[in-house]
Amino acid sequence: MTRFGAFVRDRREKLRRDDRRYSLRQVAARIGIEPAYLSKIERGDVAPPSEATTARLARELDVDRDMLLALGGKVSSDLKEIIRRRPRLFAELIRQLKEAPDDALLRVVREVRDGDW
Repeated sequence: MTRFGAFVRDRREKLRRDDRRYSLRQVAARIGIEPAYLSKIERGDVAPPSEATTARLARELDVDRDMLLALGGKVSSDLKEIIRRRPRLFAELIRQLKEAPDDALLRVVREVRDGDW
């Protein structure tokens, strides 16, 4: 079982404890895939699904899309496009921030978001 598959299964099963609508068959139907395929994903028998399917799965399981994509070894296409526009700057930024504590990263995000720079 992959980390991606294990996470999906654990999250779906946790939701199913309180709500029967989170059975494997019902979740698969709501995100537009076959139950057998979702089962293979959860067991790690197949690679994580496409970005679009992963996004639908993230919405269905109420988890962050980017986090779920990362578990599947992927980055969203909108982030890829942002990085492609200025690859050197974003590569340097990410490398400089890789060891920063979460609170420091949150400060940077807030400053950029709020325009306090």
